Amino acid sequence: MTRAGLRPIARQTRAYFAPVDRVNGPTAIFDPSKDSGFQLDAPPAPWIDLGWIENFQRTSTSQIEALIGGTAGAVSAQARHGLGARIDFEFRDWGKLQMALAGGAEHMNVLATDPSASRAGSGGVPLAAVPLLAGSSAGELVLGAGAISGFQAGDLVACDVDYTQQVGYVGTGIAAAYVKSPGDVRNDANYVRRVTFNVGRVAQVTTTSLLLTQALPGGVPAAGAAVQKAMAFVDREDGAFLQQWSGLFVAEEESGGRVCFFYPSLSPCTVKAEWERESLTTIQKPIGGLALRASFAALPTVDGNDGAMVLCYRSYFPASGAAVY
Repeated sequence: MTRAGLRPIARQTRAYFAPVDRVNGPTAIFDPSKDSGFQLDAPPAPWIDLGWIENFQRTSTSQIEALIGGTAGAVSAQARHGLGARIDFEFRDWGKLQMALAGGAEHMNVLATDPSASRAGSGGVPLAAVPLLAGSSAGELVLGAGAISGFQAGDLVACDVDYTQQVGYVGTGIAAAYVKSPGDVRNDANYVRRVTFNVGRVAQVTTTSLLLTQALPGGVPAAGAAVQKAMAFVDREDGAFLQQWSGLFVAEEESGGRVCFFYPSLSPCTVKAEWERESLTTIQKPIGGLALRASFAALPTVDGNDGAMVLCYRSYFPASGAAVY
């Protein structure tokens, strides 16, 4: 045995997120008994790799209250009160999911619009959607020989069902927004595709299909789904909808053991009053990188082994041959 292996040394922290079932609760589980060989470059479903993050900071807001007893007013016991925790960090990669998590509210796809459409901050009236055909999958969208001509390699596409006055959570596979009334979204048939996380980039166009560079995050498109070209992503300051995801943060070992932090449920921070949305990190003046700052509150879940209320699981996988303590 060697004590040298007791000191975890990591280069950076890697972030992985998985969608929460907004109706039934968290579905992603990081099980240290089964996931000791978690592959950082090929995470198992439903985890999505969001790249390296910087300035990762975990803060406990829980308090321990003293219970006073006796004539001397001495502390006789202690109890935990006000269970809470927060995490803060910076995404160095920009993508749809990174923007949605950092923004905290509804995140929108800017659908390609007709040149004659009126201007709008989140995109105007879009070009007509192209219905999917049978045989489509999360990595291949079958459109047919005639409809395929409107797309080319490199295009961003949003794929989801029409909005047909549904209320509640919308978005295939991942809750992307919550609709209280059809009138709130102007009965827009394209609304679900405006907010869906089922977005991909076209790698290749065949005679009938769009082959994507990555599988759609929400999985196989739902029956009746259609495709529209997207030009960009846009989020808006604040909003009624709050993102909710499971988070896994891994300090990859350069030497020593691996440390993992699993949060079953994260929501935009309600503890920290304010934070900067973006920051500029200097590369070589005047050039800098724009980082997305994110802040989350951990929501409690119940551990099935003993019924304890849990905010985060911190796992440590000791290095081979290292001492235990």
